[in-house]
Amino acid sequence: MADGTGRMSGDLRRRRVGIVGYGHLGQYLVKQLQDDGLRHGLELAFVWNRDARKLVGTVPEELQLGKLTDFLERRADVIIEVAHPCIVQDHGESFLKAADFMVGSPTALADLDTELKLRKASREAGHTLYIPSGALWGGQDIQRLDDGGLLQALTVTMVKHPSSFRLGGHLGELAKGAQQERVVLYDGPVRRLCPLAPNNVNTMAAACMAAPSLGFDGVKGCLIADPNLPNYHVVEIEATGQGGFSVSTKRKNPAACGAVTGAATFAAFWSSLLVCQGHGGRVYLC
Repeated sequence: MADGTGRMSGDLRRRRVGIVGYGHLGQYLVKQLQDDGLRHGLELAFVWNRDARKLVGTVPEELQLGKLTDFLERRADVIIEVAHPCIVQDHGESFLKAADFMVGSPTALADLDTELKLRKASREAGHTLYIPSGALWGGQDIQRLDDGGLLQALTVTMVKHPSSFRLGGHLGELAKGAQQERVVLYDGPVRRLCPLAPNNVNTMAAACMAAPSLGFDGVKGCLIADPNLPNYHVVEIEATGQGGFSVSTKRKNPAACGAVTGAATFAAFWSSLLVCQGHGGRVYLC
């Protein structure tokens, strides 16, 4: 039963969730928490967005967080970043000192200092650094293979319509040129790709975190623009192990033309949040 504050009494107290970022994914998670959070023992602690005007009319004023540095006042049990990699780099350590932290932009962890800093903060504070699987099919299997010392190679190939990429520099120019035929934008270590395509290759970054023996330097990423894919994104994963072992998967995620995030990824994030029940001071793929 609930006490006078609306929280569940005793050990059934609701876990308080802070949402950092209010784009399409942030809006989806906030609505899910408002509509279905109680059934899962969750309640909204706060919502922050760089442009606070987007919160007006959809997020109750008492749940709007004006300054991100004031997050401690809201006593969140788990904080979810769905904004930008810079939030992870600038605030992730502080978040982990106070709560579990789910990184919606794991490309931020391609910066080695950021990854090491967050791993250390997680260990020392006893809070979990959650990495959502997102569009990474079979992530837990990859993690188990890696934990057993059996993973030798891992390649993640992502194929999208050119309009679905948010790229700058030479990759952006390559994508613009892929109007008539399929073009390989990048093929190499994931670490070098993440800062070039921070909004498009979070699935690759999640794979790197699932396979720490290979990491961002050892996991290979291939990014392809294909004008013949207007309605979905494709993620292909190839894992190779000892003794001739190999497994390949191909995932087609429905997506509106020009959408950065596929439709199925939204539900996957909600499922990941439901897993965030506290797993101690470690990195956990959810």
